[in-house]
Amino acid sequence: MNIVGKFQQWRSYRRTVNELNTLTSRELDDLGISRYEIPMIARRGR
Repeated sequence: MNIVGKFQQWRSYRRTVNELNTLTSRELDDLGISRYEIPMIARRGR
């Protein structure tokens, strides 16, 4: 993969992490997500 593709993947990962981190613990719980799972979930989103 080229540098542009890698950068786009990284930006998508960061965007997902940032958006999930803005949710309250209650909202994450409603989605069945723990805070420690956020990076793993963001990586899966590729």
